Amino acid sequence: MTDKTPYQDSLPALERAWKLASAYVAGLPERPVAQPVTPEEMQAALDEPLAESGCDPAAAVEEWFDRAERGIVASSGPRFFGYVIGGTTPAALAGDWLAATIDQDAGLWDATPASVHTELVVLRWLKELFDLPRAWTGTMATSATHANLIGLAAARQWTGQQRGFDPADDGLGGQPAIPVISSTEIHMSARKSLSTLGLGRSSLTTVPATDGSVDLDALQAALDATDGACIVIANAGEVNTGAFDPLDAVADLCDAHPGGVWLHVDGAFGLFARLLADKAANLDGIERANSVAVDAHKWLNVPYDSGFAFVSDEAALTNAFRSSAAYIPEGDYPDPGAQVPEMSRRFRGLPAWCALKAYGREGYAALVQRCVDNAALLGRWIEASDDFELLAPVNLNIVCFRYAPSGVSDGKLDDLNRRLITAVQHDGRAFVTPTTWGGKGAIRAAFDNWATSDADVEILWAALNEVGNELI
Repeated sequence: MTDKTPYQDSLPALERAWKLASAYVAGLPERPVAQPVTPEEMQAALDEPLAESGCDPAAAVEEWFDRAERGIVASSGPRFFGYVIGGTTPAALAGDWLAATIDQDAGLWDATPASVHTELVVLRWLKELFDLPRAWTGTMATSATHANLIGLAAARQWTGQQRGFDPADDGLGGQPAIPVISSTEIHMSARKSLSTLGLGRSSLTTVPATDGSVDLDALQAALDATDGACIVIANAGEVNTGAFDPLDAVADLCDAHPGGVWLHVDGAFGLFARLLADKAANLDGIERANSVAVDAHKWLNVPYDSGFAFVSDEAALTNAFRSSAAYIPEGDYPDPGAQVPEMSRRFRGLPAWCALKAYGREGYAALVQRCVDNAALLGRWIEASDDFELLAPVNLNIVCFRYAPSGVSDGKLDDLNRRLITAVQHDGRAFVTPTTWGGKGAIRAAFDNWATSDADVEILWAALNEVGNELI
């Protein structure tokens, strides 16, 4: 009989966590999506001095859940329509649990050959799923924000070299500025990436967008006014309306620019339109991009955090992030840590592998179609309503609208919509978030959860109408 090992002490805590998680997942369809809670209430529930002595691990897990429960938002459930946050499929959830259990550092091949090659397979599957060039290199990232950073780091490297210096080795100080052009609808994560990479937010030239899509004449004028190599950032799925830039036409303008252009596409959720026959044309020209950023915890429906980036020029990507040390072995095998900012990396490839293996191309096409249908259903109800106004066409999975009942002046509608959003969130049946579109305060509902049904859309619509009537 073997002696008890230290790892066996983990089993009671794992069992307690499994029971809590199982009950949570089973209760998601009925659970209030959010509950009213203030920062002061959460601080009172969770803040305490660091204990001098510990406690039973299983008890610690259960105590946290009990104390934090009121502040847990059911964002993985079927009636969370805020931001663009996907759910977690059963296969992805199970894969994520296993990834945490085996606790691999997916940055170095010799530290975890299984993790590295799993990620490589996932990236190849994704290129097949989206019909992207097979020669592109790819990497798993934490999110679309991180993927934008990775793609734009490669863009910075290539553009700097076209302008006569090596950004990674020489730095940006005293060097020619690297111009960046995008539409006014560039996502905040791309702006953050420009800041983080030292390119600077002020390096960005923005051109108008019509209904969320870049104005090609304005883009041409901006390119004509730019000497030398530059970066253009295009949107495949604008965040407020789901609108797409005409990628083929944008690529034509980039190809014609004398100094050369690195075309980066932010396809955080829009790239998934590639799976639908009637939406795929929105992505014509994506294969002409130099880098593409995509989220995995949106429409791939894997747990936070996860994303991926694809880059056409592997040398630009590797040169942007290469590093070496005597204690890091070099060999004829891939090291993902050489193509991303971080050296230590969570094994994000496993939940993605499990999800793609379990559902395949047909499963993900059905998931995306269901979400698009849900958005279209809500859009039709809004168009037929006397009290709500659709502010933009429903291009994909996002519905941008506002509450505009008769008898309320335009000057009061923005405040009314803000109060409606807060009241719906506190109601608990569904969750939506605010935005501004066309100068008007608006409501945003995003559909990208694998489990959302028509019945959930009906619950959202009922909540909006009932809470709106109470406010009036």
